[in-house]
Amino acid sequence: MKVAVYSGSFNPLHKGHQSIMEHLTRYGLFDIVYLVVSPRNPLKEGIDACSGRDRFEAAAAAVARHPELKVLVDDIELGMEAPQYTIRTLDALKEREPENSFTLVIGADNLALIRRWRSYRRILTEYGAVVYPREGYDMEVLRGDLLEECRRAHRKLYRITLMDAPRVDISSTEIRSALASGRDMSEWLM
Repeated sequence: MKVAVYSGSFNPLHKGHQSIMEHLTRYGLFDIVYLVVSPRNPLKEGIDACSGRDRFEAAAAAVARHPELKVLVDDIELGMEAPQYTIRTLDALKEREPENSFTLVIGADNLALIRRWRSYRRILTEYGAVVYPREGYDMEVLRGDLLEECRRAHRKLYRITLMDAPRVDISSTEIRSALASGRDMSEWLM
């Protein structure tokens, strides 16, 4: 089975996330999306690892309200020792399900930072990445720079697929901020 691994804090899960998940399976690119709720991103501050179980349960409830989605909410990282590096998660999924092929799903903002990730070369060669658009990031240029890095180093070619998906201009940070100020954001939540 072809599995898209879409990981993040999902604090909260919103319509932008839903749009990406729908797009990943709509055209047969993937059979299913594993939505992996991360307890803490090693490159981000301010996420309480203790809230990981709560965010997982909220994501599972949101996905359950959309049975048309081909999505499995996976808590694999909640049982892993910190830090939860993406390469460790992908390797653990492959060990757990060797019959499946796994590909990472990231935004263009993360592609811009991927050289800061643990074992990013392994991620891009062994698993590959499907990249969705984000405001302010040129996916073509980012992909081109990384592929040029491969050519110069004579490495195995990185597998980077750019997703032609509609961009939903909302973020979990914006939703949390609006909710904190008392605004109704229900139209953006899954």
